[in-house]
Amino acid sequence: MTGTSIGLDRALELTRTGDIWLFRGHSAADRAIRMTTNSPVNHVGMSVVLDDLPALIWHAELGRSLPDMWSGATHRGVQLHNLRDAVLVWAHRYGQRAWLRQLNRPATPRMEDELLRTIARLDGTPFPSTASLAGRWLRGRGARLPRRRRAARDLESAYCAEIVAATYQSMGLLPQDRSPNWYDPGRFWSGDELRLSDGYELGGEIAVQVPDAPPSAGE
Repeated sequence: MTGTSIGLDRALELTRTGDIWLFRGHSAADRAIRMTTNSPVNHVGMSVVLDDLPALIWHAELGRSLPDMWSGATHRGVQLHNLRDAVLVWAHRYGQRAWLRQLNRPATPRMEDELLRTIARLDGTPFPSTASLAGRWLRGRGARLPRRRRAARDLESAYCAEIVAATYQSMGLLPQDRSPNWYDPGRFWSGDELRLSDGYELGGEIAVQVPDAPPSAGE
């Protein structure tokens, strides 16, 4: 990963729709994901920055710490969160370090339209169980779709990298010849040299410095 580092406020100013956020933690589950996928990271999400709305993150997680900005409800699975709040929760509650990877140019209006359709379709999709997650990813290793067939439009459950891949495919940033469950968080790390479509590229990792959590009452 690159040595570049910026503060969270600056990262939120810079991020645009389609940028990738990567997370690395130290829990047993985090280490298991990295070991299984041979990856330095264990979670991935995607920036959604539209009009005058605050920066959001589109991802899938097991927790339900924050309200889903699309539905207004609090639930597990595929969610659209306030990006600042999500990064702070992942840093302070889950002990995760964060990195930002930026697209080399902005998403087009057509891509944004496809993104919103994907959010409307997949928001609230359940997060798979640990055993199911491993099975989906392992099956995805050997899955290759016919080149002209679109990736699955509806998912019974989805993990973080799967939802980002499906969204990138709907936006035309990834080809359709791989099933979304072929992807794991490490596929979105620069060391994997993910190839995007139509001249788009992701830059190197920028470490995001998250402010310390405020002291709890009574401290």
